[in-house]
Amino acid sequence: MWTKPRTNLSKLLTTAIGMSLLAGSLAACSGTNSGADNGSAGQGGSAGNAGAADSAVAKEGMPIVQEPITLSLMAPDVGHAKWEDMAVLKEMEKLTNIKLTFQNAPQDSFETKKNLVFASGSYPDIFYAADLKPAEQVTYGSQGVLIPLEGLIDGGYAPNLKKILDENPQIRKNITTPDGHIYALPNVDLTAVWYRSPMWYNGSFLKKLGVSELPKTTDEFYAYLKRVKAEDANGNGKADEIPLTSTKLDDLRMFFFGFWGMYNEVIYADKDGKVHYSPQEEGYKGYLTFMNKLWSEELLDHETFSQTDEQKKAKGKNNQVAVFNDYYPYFTMGGEPSREHPMMQPLQSEIAGTPVYGKHPGQSANGVFAISKTNPNPEATMRWADYQYGYEGSLLFSQGPENVLWKYSDKATLTKEPLEVPGGGSRDDYKGTLTPNYGILPPGVNLPENNKGLQSDFDAFIAEENEKKLVPIGKIPFPNVFLTPEEQSEVTAMLSDMNPYVEQMEAKFITGQEPLSGWDKYAAQLKKMGSDRIVEIYQAAYDRWNGSK
Repeated sequence: MWTKPRTNLSKLLTTAIGMSLLAGSLAACSGTNSGADNGSAGQGGSAGNAGAADSAVAKEGMPIVQEPITLSLMAPDVGHAKWEDMAVLKEMEKLTNIKLTFQNAPQDSFETKKNLVFASGSYPDIFYAADLKPAEQVTYGSQGVLIPLEGLIDGGYAPNLKKILDENPQIRKNITTPDGHIYALPNVDLTAVWYRSPMWYNGSFLKKLGVSELPKTTDEFYAYLKRVKAEDANGNGKADEIPLTSTKLDDLRMFFFGFWGMYNEVIYADKDGKVHYSPQEEGYKGYLTFMNKLWSEELLDHETFSQTDEQKKAKGKNNQVAVFNDYYPYFTMGGEPSREHPMMQPLQSEIAGTPVYGKHPGQSANGVFAISKTNPNPEATMRWADYQYGYEGSLLFSQGPENVLWKYSDKATLTKEPLEVPGGGSRDDYKGTLTPNYGILPPGVNLPENNKGLQSDFDAFIAEENEKKLVPIGKIPFPNVFLTPEEQSEVTAMLSDMNPYVEQMEAKFITGQEPLSGWDKYAAQLKKMGSDRIVEIYQAAYDRWNGSK
């Protein structure tokens, strides 16, 4: 039975993993290369505590260590339960002989706490779900605060992760810094499709207007929005329908960019490997022209640039909105999960070869697990983390222990069935008391077999919509690349000026404050600010990435 997840959890998860590949690659990546010290630390011990510890660590099977050890772990906390009380972590202690002590901070203040810890010189043994940006990986790796992990991975202490990296060499490239080291591990989800949450149609409007086939072109979409406005799509006798709504365009921009051949909002590489800066592309001009048309005819919500997500949702629940963005449609429309509200079919525009879709890269943009230099047993720590990159560990952390919320109906085929929530209530909320992997992005892998037998009809609907509408036109916009410190310094300086300018001009062009006849002047200003240099730097980084093993 499907249980409605919390809205903020789902939005958090899609933001954390799906979005921000580019943000990760644009993050500052300063620091100097580390040399031999870090290299030796990654080959069986951390700086300052390498030694005989690895001889007591089992490279396979459980427990990981015969004699119990205690390690400290720092992570963000969503406040659902104390980590020391979680059944999953208690089970891990029994399995591994590794006891954890926790240095958690509330999720909304974790970034500040993490920065303070790095500055303090007093580190936890483990950084878990720590959202380690490329800058942090390079800086604290080169300083020796985070130890290199590739020696542990290739030395037999991470067989599950090594198998993933061997089968998906692009992931290894994506997590290897310019000095050749891996300082942080990713969350891996090779089944992921959404880079951002998609657009949806209000199914009741489609039914009222007799629409049996969704628009496939921008012209057909425009015609549909006109009908919504003119034909009382919600049937209340009032002209209160809002054909298309948004929150500052942040929720729809990337999805709509694909209608004009662009895979990402800032930087992307096309199918031929040529790098583009989206805000100066001809496709971007097409996007602005279309959105201005919708605005001028009041087909795009005129509160788009001022409303909150909650205000947008209120309009959906009042059955006023025809097309909208959200993680799932019922988050905006209300009600229970169902097949009523179809995913928007990406649209063909006047640009040849459209539509395209910027597909999820299959891993988190930022690192989610790292080991500090003060960790007394990095080998055991790596084995503890590696358990989550295999089936049994991934299942334990994602679904909780067996016979609590699920049981096997056929273990030979890994088929499961759900159990009633103890005491009733929300399945997802109860799961949040069992496992730390709730509302945060942890290390590990999402495997389809984890959910075998547990999927709802709504899960099947989402999978079908993805396969039909997005997967055939999907492409990863840009790999996780690390810029050199010099490149990153230059890019950061340019984008700090360009990003606000682009955002300001987007709103002006769409609302008509700036006529589209001013496009050439706008494009010239971007070039003056360094847009061509941005492309040059990212082309070089992309070519380096392509040439690396």
